Amino acid sequence: MILFFLTPSKSVIATEVDHALSHDEIEELCWLYGGATLIEGETVEGFFVGPRREMITPWSTNAVEITQNMSLHGISRIEEYFPVSSKDADHDPMLQRMYEGLNQDIFTVDHQPEPIKRVENIEEYNEQEGLALSPEEIEYLHKIEKELGRPLTDSEIFGFAQINSEHCRHKIFGGTFIIDGKEMESSLFAMIKQTTKENPNRILSAYKDNVAFAQGPVVEQFAPHDQSTSDYFQVKDIESVISLKAETHNFPTTVEPFNGAATGTGGEIRDRMGGGTGSWPIAGTAVYMTAYPRLKDDDGVARDWEDIMPVRKWLYQTPEQILIKASNGASDFGNKFGQPLITGSVLTFEHQEGKEKYAYDKVIMLAGGVGYGTKRDCLKKEPQKGNKVVVVGGDNYRIGLGGGSVSSVDTGRYSNGIELNAVQRANPEMQKRAYNLVRALCEEDVNPVVSIHDHGSAGHLNCLSELVEECGGEIDMTKLPIGDKTLSSKEIIANESQERMGLLIDEKHIEHVARIAERERAPLYVVGETTGDAHFSFKQGDGVKPFDLDVAQMFGHSPKTIMRDETVERHYADVAYKHDEVSENGKDNALDKYVSRVLQLEAVACKDWLTNKVDRSVTGKIARQQCQGEIQLPLSDCGVVALDYRGRKGIATALGHAPQAGLASPEAGSVLSVAEALTNIVWAPLADGMNSLSLSANWMWPCRSQKGEDARLYSAVKALSELCLALKINVPTGKDSLSLSQQYPDGEKIISPGTVIVSAGGEVSDIRKVVSPVLVNDKNSSIYHIDFSFDEQRLGGSAFAQSLGFVGDDVPTVKNPEYFADCFNAVQEMIQKGWIMAGHDISAGGLITTLLEMCFANTKGGMHINLHNLAGDDIVKMLMAENPGVIIQVSDKYKEEFKEYMEENGIGYAKIGYPTPDERSIVIKKDDYVHAFDIDAMRDAWYKTSYLLDRDQSFNGCAAQRRDNYRNQPLEVRFHEGFRGSLESYGISADRRTPSGIKAAIIREKGTNGEREMAYSLYLAGFDVKDVMMTDLISGRETLEDINMIVFCGGFSNSDVLGSAKGWAGAFLFNPKAKEALDKFYARKDTLSLGICNGCQLMVELNLINPEHEHRTRMLHNDSHKFESAFLGLEIPQNNSVMFSSLSGDKLGIWVAHGEGKFSLPESEDKYNVVARYNYAAYPGNPNGSDYNVAGICSADGRHLAMMPHLERAIFPWQNAWYPADRRQDDVTPWIEAFVNARKWIENNK
Repeated sequence: MILFFLTPSKSVIATEVDHALSHDEIEELCWLYGGATLIEGETVEGFFVGPRREMITPWSTNAVEITQNMSLHGISRIEEYFPVSSKDADHDPMLQRMYEGLNQDIFTVDHQPEPIKRVENIEEYNEQEGLALSPEEIEYLHKIEKELGRPLTDSEIFGFAQINSEHCRHKIFGGTFIIDGKEMESSLFAMIKQTTKENPNRILSAYKDNVAFAQGPVVEQFAPHDQSTSDYFQVKDIESVISLKAETHNFPTTVEPFNGAATGTGGEIRDRMGGGTGSWPIAGTAVYMTAYPRLKDDDGVARDWEDIMPVRKWLYQTPEQILIKASNGASDFGNKFGQPLITGSVLTFEHQEGKEKYAYDKVIMLAGGVGYGTKRDCLKKEPQKGNKVVVVGGDNYRIGLGGGSVSSVDTGRYSNGIELNAVQRANPEMQKRAYNLVRALCEEDVNPVVSIHDHGSAGHLNCLSELVEECGGEIDMTKLPIGDKTLSSKEIIANESQERMGLLIDEKHIEHVARIAERERAPLYVVGETTGDAHFSFKQGDGVKPFDLDVAQMFGHSPKTIMRDETVERHYADVAYKHDEVSENGKDNALDKYVSRVLQLEAVACKDWLTNKVDRSVTGKIARQQCQGEIQLPLSDCGVVALDYRGRKGIATALGHAPQAGLASPEAGSVLSVAEALTNIVWAPLADGMNSLSLSANWMWPCRSQKGEDARLYSAVKALSELCLALKINVPTGKDSLSLSQQYPDGEKIISPGTVIVSAGGEVSDIRKVVSPVLVNDKNSSIYHIDFSFDEQRLGGSAFAQSLGFVGDDVPTVKNPEYFADCFNAVQEMIQKGWIMAGHDISAGGLITTLLEMCFANTKGGMHINLHNLAGDDIVKMLMAENPGVIIQVSDKYKEEFKEYMEENGIGYAKIGYPTPDERSIVIKKDDYVHAFDIDAMRDAWYKTSYLLDRDQSFNGCAAQRRDNYRNQPLEVRFHEGFRGSLESYGISADRRTPSGIKAAIIREKGTNGEREMAYSLYLAGFDVKDVMMTDLISGRETLEDINMIVFCGGFSNSDVLGSAKGWAGAFLFNPKAKEALDKFYARKDTLSLGICNGCQLMVELNLINPEHEHRTRMLHNDSHKFESAFLGLEIPQNNSVMFSSLSGDKLGIWVAHGEGKFSLPESEDKYNVVARYNYAAYPGNPNGSDYNVAGICSADGRHLAMMPHLERAIFPWQNAWYPADRRQDDVTPWIEAFVNARKWIENNK
């Protein structure tokens, strides 16, 4: 039956139970539901919006698991319904439906599992199911029918269609191109592969796995010794490999953006988990491309450049909804999984010239990233007969059925029913649990994994068949976890439910692997084994096999795809503009207006609306993310992560794309995409210059959509391959998505511009030397321009052209790749020498955008620029052209050496200006022409688009507060006297590998993701650190008796379902052994505790800080009602806490990353032992609206401390997003002192 509970916020939580609940059980649920009351009766009247009945939400999965972890049994589904005033109320039909009253049938799906179908007419079935099989493939399936002497089943045909779809098999890239009647000598794949063949550089694995691997440095692995139980962290050296991968999820994101983008991010993370015999994801990237969002300002005024094409009747979501929901989805997945997003890009574009219409109506959502692993694990092993097939992760649901083949055709071609099947379901916390298992196996001395694959398109069928390979295997369907009892065999075999990994494990290791999985609460199922007969089947409990084919038959030998096309020359009018190059009193209003328009295009404008909601600090290994300077604006296009906590060796990544230029010239589009990725990544000191780099090329193209497109794709791939060969860099990975067009019911077809997105990645030799784009206000320095393009200035394909409604034929390119490489390596060498104070690439928005952005994150100072040393005489072209190049700032003390070095290496450069620390403008001079750009006014124009988008994702007026306050809240730092910044001054060493005898434990629950950086902070301060999972405490394996300090770590326990830390608290309160361990720990007088972020929420929920107070502290949702990510300032007031008392008076930078961080403090301020306050009372300096600006509180005796910000992610200067320039060479920041203080207190009180 279903019970209904009314929450204090008036929502209704429906709970399906299999028995009459006792009074105690009902009380537990009322507590869990935040003080809800049980509604008497079997129905509830009124209008409600809730989840679709056939889709068990991830929220429900988590809620049910929380009840199980609280020892409540017999609960199968829990969903929340929100009251609305009428049945016409707004809701998202992709994920929700309207209910007129709630009754006992709200979970009932009137659907029986369909029996196995023997398909008599394959042609008919193909069209009916939207399988996108070609005539040749259908002919091939008829041949298999004859061989087998029976009709094929629905599972076999459906499965064949998925695993042989364009989406999975990349047939166009492997096909033959015949252009203008002439057969091209190479396939697209062959051209790409040639780059690695000729320049393998550091590549160890390419094209044959989920990711590419390159040789990495020797680094430290910091991990618990035995991960099947609670045990101590240890340090050991490993030889690393670096992984690079980028994935697109365009079709699911077009249909339902939040889950589409979330599962795109999740899929890309799983790809990196599934490399070799397992590896570790570390940081992500994201790109969003849509049609114009048609934003209006607060006065209702539209932006005229968006009025280039009529508004379509959007199929699923508007472009603005897609931008916000997709970025919410991708951010949410990374935030909850614990993967930071450290660089990205946005482009909005529409263009009509003649009859052709181009726009990203079928959107692009790219999720990329970098990771690492051990060299030992970088290649998969050969499956042997008798290996066990294991599935780890979530249940099977009716998700993405046909996703692979539907992704391979134009959106809008099939009926909504089929396309709705592609709506995804994201459960990042489940994926984190699966990852914790993979992480543990890779960290062990012996990795028991033979092979590993992720579940993506075509589900179990694709994953498990790839796992067993030619060896073959049999899968026992009774062992597969079923979340939806109405699934047919076909749907069980091929659904795309996410968050699952398939592993092949030698039988002798199964028990050990299962123990780790159980400890991590990672559902693990042994579902079959390899057979050694090259045959693959799924077998039901009754012995019937809905899928029963030879491996060779499955993967088919259908004829090679042949692409016939003709070259079509398309021309685009060059940008028309008027500019008299006249300025009055140093002002040129026409130029100001042009630049202001460019600065508001989404591609150029401030991305704060994206960075303020995505975690950029989790792992504690982030050395460079987007936000820079004292006022933390997103200006950096290069992301850098450390490979260990020693903070030297790392990985850099950056992106590039130029589809507007690609319209005019597909060759130039490819070249400029590579060039942008390289000029973005050049600021990280690479281990071996450009040779350290590998690229991923992701091709999104409207193949077969109009004459000439396939020929353009061929030209684009050829140009990219030729450039990479000339630069001597490889492209060992990538992806293609070649159905980039959208069809509307009236027959209109909108084509997305052919696009290649290039991701670059490589090893960094010293993460502390990464150059920032923020200008240093030092008048004894100079600003230089280095042109990498060797081409004349051109405006075609530029943001300036786009802002005026043009594309333009006259696009720049890289004329001389060898010279480009010389320029790149020269900048690299100058970074190693320490000459470059600041540097920024020239790309979207041209030179003027680069110069302005270098000044935006400062509170004062500007530049004086003279263009007389640059070629050209058209000011607009000089400032707006996007020829690849860089701007660098070099101290005048290196002036002569710089000049000599550049001339010796044959690199052209021009001194174009110098900083003006006392003026807040950029003065541009050219002969007699002078114009002063007001930096702050231009920054307001640049920020405006971010505000317009932020309005629709932030609540309670927070977007306007952010816009009004961000510039007035610079970071401030004040260190206490006696702070030296060295490890030695604290008597600690990063080289220690022996026990100290002082014991601390980190405590984590499923969904915790900040445990490793916390453990290392404790370890560096001199603790021996034990890894304790809640299952250790619940089972009684761990009692904490020999532990003196515990830390509850940050993350999203139970995905914050039913309130942050509520489920975690329930696991303590309703499990006797865990409760006893905790109670005994707090009863002792020789103990300390710390709770950070989710751990802070837990301590408050368990009332561990101020149990003596009459009115309890609560943690509430941030005022903005969204996740807040920022590097901001804290002040440490005078306090008596063990950890923070010595920091009293300090002002320090720190990371925040939370959704429910608002301290609600009902007592007067003097009743609290406040240990940290936000530097500013106003949002966003106070990111959540906490009472009294409180960031952390402590027990009256100073021993137990709870705070929301992450000090463990700011113990090293390189982890800080801004740090005083004169202290950047320090070993540590004052935050390490808090941990050292804790250790010393224990030494004195044991």
